[in-house]
Amino acid sequence: MAAPISLREDFDGPMLRALARLEKAGSVTRRLLSLVTIYEGGTRGNAARLGGVGLQTLRDWVLRFNAKGPDGLVDGKSSGRPPLLDDEQRRALLAMVEAGPIPAIHEVVRWRLIDPVQWVFDEYGLLVTKQILSRELRALGYRKLSARPRHHQHDEAVVAAFKKKSQTFSLISRRQPENRSSYGSKTRPASVRRTRSRGAGPNAARDLSP
Repeated sequence: MAAPISLREDFDGPMLRALARLEKAGSVTRRLLSLVTIYEGGTRGNAARLGGVGLQTLRDWVLRFNAKGPDGLVDGKSSGRPPLLDDEQRRALLAMVEAGPIPAIHEVVRWRLIDPVQWVFDEYGLLVTKQILSRELRALGYRKLSARPRHHQHDEAVVAAFKKKSQTFSLISRRQPENRSSYGSKTRPASVRRTRSRGAGPNAARDLSP
């Protein structure tokens, strides 16, 4: 088993404890307190448990601290994955996408993701997935187009006939109705309305008797 690595001598426990009180990042605070445990004579196991890590990770903290001091305990920003294509390759990919496919040669009317994937491999020998190339194309301002779903029994002729019938019904419904007096029960003008005479009705004979 390798011997424990000693901490640098220009720092001590009280100094790191003071730094830990001023530190805002919780991860850095735990690392500083773990090293405080070592400075104050604690075991490496107790220091690792305080930091919530294993002995190997604690050893890495010690190495980083000895190399750069407290700044070595701060996580650096990741540089990220290097870009897949360089600027020249991106321009070539852009020109290929803009030109579009030739149906007689490529047997498609618009590019699919698998097509530029194959093109990148043929041109530059780069094996990429559709997901990675999709991110590259989005970075260039392109978006994936999805066809509108259609029912498997969709019939264009039936749809056209239905639209034509609907338009005819709409034209009929918008026509103004005729005068209501021209159909249904006719109203009788007041001038020709008969007035009931006294001699009419079942009591007429009784009224005329002497």
